[in-house]
Amino acid sequence: MGAFGLQTHIWNNNLKSIALLAGFPVLLLLLLYGLNVGYVGLIGEARSFEEGLRLALDYTAQSWPFALVGAGVWFLIAWAFHQKMIDASTGARGLTRKEAPDLYNMLENLCISRGIKTPKLNIIETDALNAFASGINESNYTVTLTRGLINRLDKDELEAVMAHELTHIMNRDVRLLIVAVIFVGIFSFLGEIV
Repeated sequence: MGAFGLQTHIWNNNLKSIALLAGFPVLLLLLLYGLNVGYVGLIGEARSFEEGLRLALDYTAQSWPFALVGAGVWFLIAWAFHQKMIDASTGARGLTRKEAPDLYNMLENLCISRGIKTPKLNIIETDALNAFASGINESNYTVTLTRGLINRLDKDELEAVMAHELTHIMNRDVRLLIVAVIFVGIFSFLGEIV
């Protein structure tokens, strides 16, 4: 479904988030069945191809509750601690108003002009030029900037970058991204242990 305006873009992202959430158990069960087919093939327990598929289906019927509970636990952990995980993996830390009053004023003015709550402001101490938004709801939306970006861009350019990141928050792109990353993390974890 294409998005034609800001509101349809937000609706589109909400629908994609719901589709990801609804389709995940089906995808997880298919992956589990595939793993069980591989397991049956490795142990050589079946005498025929059809018997192997039937045996894999029996193993899947026995193990699906554990897989869904495990995925649910991972989802809850990732949902609750996603920002801490992002900060730990990127080296981001909170930036206080005292440390950067100009940046905070710029971010607040942008938020006031759009009628949204001001997100947290983080910084990554690197010379790279990068910025990103993250979070799932108003209580944990965050805009993260690198030191290189802050040092190299002038005020107008920095304001444009922050406005761009706020657009990701307003359109709920960041929530869709977090949901997608949580699911990819589950499948990556399964891929690593197999």
